[in-house]
Amino acid sequence: MRRIVRKELTPATTAALERRQAEADSARASGMLDVNAAWRAARDSSEFRPVLLALQDMSGHARRCMYCLDSHGTDVEHFRPKSVYPESMFRWANLLLGCTECGRFKGNRFPVDEHGVPQLIDPTSVDPWEHLDFDPATGILTARFDPARGAPSPIGVATVEILRLDQREVLSRGHSRTFRRLCGVVERATASGRVDAVGLMHELLAADDHGLVDWCFSVRGRREEPFRTLYERHHDAWEACAQHLSLA
Repeated sequence: MRRIVRKELTPATTAALERRQAEADSARASGMLDVNAAWRAARDSSEFRPVLLALQDMSGHARRCMYCLDSHGTDVEHFRPKSVYPESMFRWANLLLGCTECGRFKGNRFPVDEHGVPQLIDPTSVDPWEHLDFDPATGILTARFDPARGAPSPIGVATVEILRLDQREVLSRGHSRTFRRLCGVVERATASGRVDAVGLMHELLAADDHGLVDWCFSVRGRREEPFRTLYERHHDAWEACAQHLSLA
């Protein structure tokens, strides 16, 4: 996963979504709401196309699933399942771009804690690496250990379990390939003796298909070679890259 910045919709598209939500709320109040029919009608309308285009633009040029970043994002995904939370069916903040496999695994599963806080990562509202970790040896995503709790992040645990991020071999292979590419970029940069931080970050982001750059510049990632060499021997370049990521 990677952090995703949510775009602002045009006033016209925002109004169209609000109108659809108001209609759904009214039908629900009268006991007449057919969630799937209401969604299909909106999804097939021309006024919905800007919503899909905005999500595709947010997900990057490859239009990958916002959960796994490995498969093509095929359609609009409801972070809060529409059948369980129809009051959020047309809320822009609830819409993501997902792939068929992640959608199938997630289904209507949406755990919340005792305060109603979602126990699933929404990459448009939180940094996924606050809750996830990466194993370079296997390419597997796991829940990040939370020192304050003395246990893995419960949001990370639930996300990994629901989306089966640690069981999808193709996904793990994809993460491993991306990590090797990122390592190659850093190795070439450090071998030159002088690191151009701007050029390095540009190459890293271009090579990152799975949102691993943020992990590589974390406390955990800087322990791994060749990022450790970059951190220890070219610290100014490291800090410049880390700063760029924090502002992105």
